Amino acid sequence: FTEGVCEIWLTSEDTGAYGRDIGTDLPTLLWKLVEAIPEGAMLRLGMTNPPYILEHLEEMAKILNHPRVYAFLHIPVQSASDSVLMDMKREYCVADFRRVVDFLKEKVPGITIATDIICGFPGETDEDFQETMKLVELYKFPSLFINQFYPRPGTPAAKMHQVPAAVKKQRTKNLSQLFHSYNPYDHKVGERQRVLVTEESFDSNYYVAHNPFYEQVLVPKNPVLMGKMVEVSIYEAGKHFMKGQPVSDARVYAASIARPLAKGEVSGLTEEFRHAPRNGTKWKAHPSAEIPVKAQLIPWMALHLPWHQGSRLKILSVSLALLAFLVVVYYGGMKTEL
Repeated sequence: FTEGVCEIWLTSEDTGAYGRDIGTDLPTLLWKLVEAIPEGAMLRLGMTNPPYILEHLEEMAKILNHPRVYAFLHIPVQSASDSVLMDMKREYCVADFRRVVDFLKEKVPGITIATDIICGFPGETDEDFQETMKLVELYKFPSLFINQFYPRPGTPAAKMHQVPAAVKKQRTKNLSQLFHSYNPYDHKVGERQRVLVTEESFDSNYYVAHNPFYEQVLVPKNPVLMGKMVEVSIYEAGKHFMKGQPVSDARVYAASIARPLAKGEVSGLTEEFRHAPRNGTKWKAHPSAEIPVKAQLIPWMALHLPWHQGSRLKILSVSLALLAFLVVVYYGGMKTEL
């Protein structure tokens, strides 16, 4: 935050499993994190599978209601058929998923639940797929990642009886049509929302902001707004976004205590590295991060060795050294055999 950061994403392959191997849990970590987040900055949680969030529903609901945490969670379901989930070796059933979603929707009003669906997993019947369609129709997920199953060589699923390609394609199409049949944001036109502006839109015509539910709101491309939290009035809604205009009495709030880093500027550098003189020093990339590391030249490295005069001399010198090494190894080996 001292470098101008205003939004943090906490993510992993399964965020909900945090701490299981070290005697702690995700809520414990999150309560510590929100203590350090200044007003006007936000935290977004990454994906978690149902089994791990089930253990902490009460605490997670409290955290997702926190003013500095987006009321957003990505919980993959993959299929609404228990038999398909069993074949996938998922460690939950559809009832577990619904319990999580229903609880969070009740305790965190307005929460955004994103999920994933795989169409055409081996063994999926028409009845199985219809159960998935019903689940999407019931919850009308505003964010839905639809994937058509493709066998990965060497996996158990690749050896199972495959759903015909045409059937997989049609199921993917049907689910996509259902997803595009509803508009999750139409009822929000006319609302006043608090949004955090963090990036530029793909077409470069707007700035992209997110409201407390991590719903995308496009705002005018005014440099004053970048990295700031501001109140807007929603005047238009699309399938994946809303458009907002800053209200006349809006307070533009800066979360950070420093200006944001310029585009391309590396974070995590100490003042020593930022301002250290480079005369007589050599800078190289650190192997584990994009942080310049200053390394003083060792005296013998600074000598003007003969091969500095040309690449041919360098190649000749290296070749002679290699030849000498091979001769030593060869005769040393002969002496050992004798």
